[in-house]
Order: sequence, then structure tokens, then C-alpha cells
Amino acid sequence: MVYPIVAYGHPVLKKRAEEIDKNYPGLKQLIADMYETLSFSKGVGLAAPQINLSIRLFITDGSPFKEEEPGIENFKKVFINPVLISEDGDEWKFNEGCLSIPGIREDIERKPKLHLKYADENFVAHDEIFSGIASRIIQHEYDHIEGILFVDRLSAFKRRLLKGKLNDISAGKVDVDYKMKFALRK
Repeated sequence: MVYPIVAYGHPVLKKRAEEIDKNYPGLKQLIADMYETLSFSKGVGLAAPQINLSIRLFITDGSPFKEEEPGIENFKKVFINPVLISEDGDEWKFNEGCLSIPGIREDIERKPKLHLKYADENFVAHDEIFSGIASRIIQHEYDHIEGILFVDRLSAFKRRLLKGKLNDISAGKVDVDYKMKFALRK
């Protein structure tokens, strides 16, 4: 099943997500549906809040970056209840976009290496260090489960410049090839 992507302006995107356990209802199917949604929308990562579920779960698929970083095409992982231990190195800029904020891409500075603890889809615990584009994808998706969007990392000036576009997205004035869910207007 392909889920609609929650658009900028929806309150679920600004909320810190809740942990889940291995008995979360329909978890295997949810993960499969999230991968189907990610593939359909042509993204590299998808966090549960982006499909209107405020739980600490995100998935990745680095294959769209295989030309830029050999080996990243195998970066297809499930992250449940991740805990960011540390981020290291000199910050580097990378042009990011987001399925929830279509049509906007901006250079975002992040550290190149991160240490993360998480559970996979079978609730097997992992303690890993990631670097390069894999680290970048994780940091972006991890922000989603913390209620942070990539535009929140921009300067106040840059956000003001984007205000009109962001308001259009939250109002449903977008043209994308995937379904979107917008916040209810009063």
C-alpha cells in the first residue's frame, strides 16, 4: 500500500515521535508499505511521521546516490527507536530535499560521521558508525522523528525567503507525482 506523504505544515511533522516495541501492530506490513511508498515517491528515506504515524521508525534506500558514492546502493535499512550517540567531523554542505516539502532544496550543513544505536525490523539491536551519504540520510530521517525539518536548520533569513513557498505547500498548492496529506485548515 502506498501511503500519502504528510505535507509541511501538518502538526505530526513537528512532534517528537514515540518509541515502539516488537508487538507494534502490523509492523512487518507497515515497513513493507513504507518501502513501497518510498519507491513510488522516489525518495531515499522515509520516516513514520511522514505517513502520519508519530513513532520512532524510519527506513532508508541509498540507491539513488549510487553514482556519487559507490556502495551506497546497498544502504537499505530499517531503523527502530534509534538513539543518536554522537556526530563527528567538520560540517559539510549537501543539497537536501524532502518528500514532505516538495520543490524546495537547500544546502544543509551536517557532520560527516555519526554513531547510532537502533533496532532493525526484527528488533535485533545494532550499534554502528555511519559516514558519508548514509550518515546524511540518517541524520535527515532522525530529525523527522525528533520533530525537526531540514528547513528548520536554515538561517532565519533563508526561512523568510522561503516563507511563500512553504505556505503554498501547507495550503496544498503543490504539483507532485505522489499523494500528499495536508493539515486541516480551520
